[in-house]
Amino acid sequence: MNEKVNFTVLKHDVLFEGRVLNLYKDLIQYDDGPTDTREVVEHYGGSTVLALIDNNNLVLVKQYRHPLKDFVYELPAGKLNLGEDPLDCAKRELKEETGYTATNWDKIISFHTTPGYSSEKLNIYLATNLSKGEQELELGERNLQVIIVSFTEALEMIKNEKITDSKTIIGILLGKELLSKQYN
Repeated sequence: MNEKVNFTVLKHDVLFEGRVLNLYKDLIQYDDGPTDTREVVEHYGGSTVLALIDNNNLVLVKQYRHPLKDFVYELPAGKLNLGEDPLDCAKRELKEETGYTATNWDKIISFHTTPGYSSEKLNIYLATNLSKGEQELELGERNLQVIIVSFTEALEMIKNEKITDSKTIIGILLGKELLSKQYN
């Protein structure tokens, strides 16, 4: 595989710097002459939690997502603070959104959400041996609902497109596969 890129960045323009992401546009020139632009969303990434109540039931949250103008079913998740360890982020988000804490944590996978235009990398963790506590919801999460569903229900929600969030689909499918191997 050729590891060398076939272009040079001629110009780098920062279009927006925000709390959650930065947006920039690069003018590139290919080695064989033509130029093109690349619009890039720079994102610190985040962590997602597949929290298991027992071997069959998991924790979802239902929350309003402004870009979709709708409520979405998701695994508990959140963005990394600058320099934050992904596991620490997962623990913080599970507690904030659901009130649960866990004593057992295992990494399932890390993946890039949309590498064609974004640097966002998500980390999915399996959390077990849960204890229930009080939620610590942030301002935008005050309408968030915690929902406990079985893996069977979650898989049906994916098939029926009630769960459309990619990190949630990946977490549920890989988590189910992981647990199937452990308990068979």
